[in-house]
Amino acid sequence: MKRHTLSALVENKFGVLARVAGMLSGRGFNIETLNVGPTHDPKFSRITATVVADGEALERCVRQLDKLINVISVEDFSKADQFVARELLVLKVKADKNTRSEIIEIADIFRAKIIDVAHDSLIIEFTGNETKATAFLDLLAPFGILESARTGQVALRRGARVAK
Repeated sequence: MKRHTLSALVENKFGVLARVAGMLSGRGFNIETLNVGPTHDPKFSRITATVVADGEALERCVRQLDKLINVISVEDFSKADQFVARELLVLKVKADKNTRSEIIEIADIFRAKIIDVAHDSLIIEFTGNETKATAFLDLLAPFGILESARTGQVALRRGARVAK
């Protein structure tokens, strides 16, 4: 079993996300992360899903996804050098006058942004790859993470080649 990042370019129409997610879950794949949003062209959206599966079963599923109505193209970014992926992490960290400067310093090292300051907490925005996001969380955990939201990956193929 291997972790795969799938990227599907789809028509921006009602029900497409449900059909794509339904096909993945119906084939027994656990969807670890799922993102969807419009592209630069409002007629299309991009769905990025991270799933754990064996290669052969996933290849069949990708072919079936590619045949769905309103799906323009589907890619499996299984090779690390084929794509660039990022995720967004927004978290509220407990911070008082004794810990605030250390938390801000850690955020600066990771090029994260402080987006809200309260007497007892900070809200921080981080964008980066999954490994750095996890390392950032690990460093801030001892201070007390009060709340967090994590998007999971969004990804695009490297280079000038465009999917179908």
